[in-house]
Amino acid sequence: MARLFGTDGVRGIANRDLTCELAFKLGQASACVLASNVHRPTILVGRDTRISGEMLESALVAGICSMGARAVLVDVMPTPAIAYLTRYYQADAGAVISASHNTVEYNGIKFFDNKGYKLPDAVEDRIEEIIRTGLPEDRPLPIGAEVGRPVRQRNAQRRYIDFVKETTGVRLDGLHIVLDCAQGANSQVAPTVLTELGAHVSVYYHEPDGTNINENCGSTHPERLCELVRELGADVGLAFDGDADRLMAVDERGKLVNGDQVMCICANHLKSQGRLRGNTLVTTIMSNMGLDLALKKLGIQQVKTKVGDRYVLENMLENHYSLGGEQSGHVIFLDYNTTGDGLITALQLLTVMVESKQSLSRLAQIMEILPQSQYAAKVTDARKYDFDKDEEILAAIQVLDKKYEGRGRVLVRASGTEPFVRIMIEGPDQKEMDQDVYTIAKLIEKKLNA
Repeated sequence: MARLFGTDGVRGIANRDLTCELAFKLGQASACVLASNVHRPTILVGRDTRISGEMLESALVAGICSMGARAVLVDVMPTPAIAYLTRYYQADAGAVISASHNTVEYNGIKFFDNKGYKLPDAVEDRIEEIIRTGLPEDRPLPIGAEVGRPVRQRNAQRRYIDFVKETTGVRLDGLHIVLDCAQGANSQVAPTVLTELGAHVSVYYHEPDGTNINENCGSTHPERLCELVRELGADVGLAFDGDADRLMAVDERGKLVNGDQVMCICANHLKSQGRLRGNTLVTTIMSNMGLDLALKKLGIQQVKTKVGDRYVLENMLENHYSLGGEQSGHVIFLDYNTTGDGLITALQLLTVMVESKQSLSRLAQIMEILPQSQYAAKVTDARKYDFDKDEEILAAIQVLDKKYEGRGRVLVRASGTEPFVRIMIEGPDQKEMDQDVYTIAKLIEKKLNA
């Protein structure tokens, strides 16, 4: 049986892969492991806007309460809000029901410990072991007054809004901001924060109906936002994903500013203030080579991890760094929150704009993005890790490695959250890269779907 936990919790097609039965068992096992030394542990539970969220929430909470634990429900809330609120309310753990940037048929369950950090592999393994083998004999199910009870925390959203506003010392008066809320968890929070800070806010994709989350919108589909910024003559556009832990920005000309550029801008700003701990930015191997070159010019050190914001965070904590993230828009400001937070990232970027009195297009010139081509080869989830075991696929990758040696690079990896093998090539010729990426992607699909 494959490992349940991927790079971002347990994820799959809701009601097929991620069933109510599995959610119930995750509730039981998490209550057993995350708060095993607490008499009546408390677990904070939030979710995004997708239609399967309430169904899975009910099952997860039932599992939590069946172990005598207390479930505190905060309803629809950004993932980073759960990390913060778990700390603020002094809960023993936090749980989020979300599939982040994925489409509506997916959902997921991920956990935070009592300090607001994602769980290490060893703790996830303990939860999985209980799900596979059953509850420990020394943890009988409680009865009577010892059964757990769910409660709702009504003022949680306001507490998070106030917290986010406290992460900046600037006002946004005079700035026209276009928001793409991805029909997700930031649909109420983000407009409120930016409006209360004085910005003129035009809001789009903020009417979730349970089925439209991430549908041709949000950080993975910012095309319409780019058009809107130009049409409205706005100063900046901000796009979140469904659970609001990612940010993609758009400058006043309607040009996309991705996670690499945002990190470079913010790292340089923090360095100028003496606030970039270790004078280091932590990124992943997927970051554009243009970021490497820009950081060298700025005199900022770079540490690279494997793909996944959890690995970025682990390195940051181990080495006491303050800033890290991914090209996809997961950016972690450890001075403020324990996980990627799209809204905090947005505020830090806006803060640089206000304090430097520069447009986003001018700030984005800090780095040049080198040509890059990407493709996601769709394969079965069970076989996505087998690409490096197939001789024909390995031979094709080796041919590309040799072809781009000295003038670019080739990366092939299994997605940690979806049934894809992702291919990325950087090099001098966009047309050539697009053809090479497509060719090897089709070979992977042919071989791993046979």
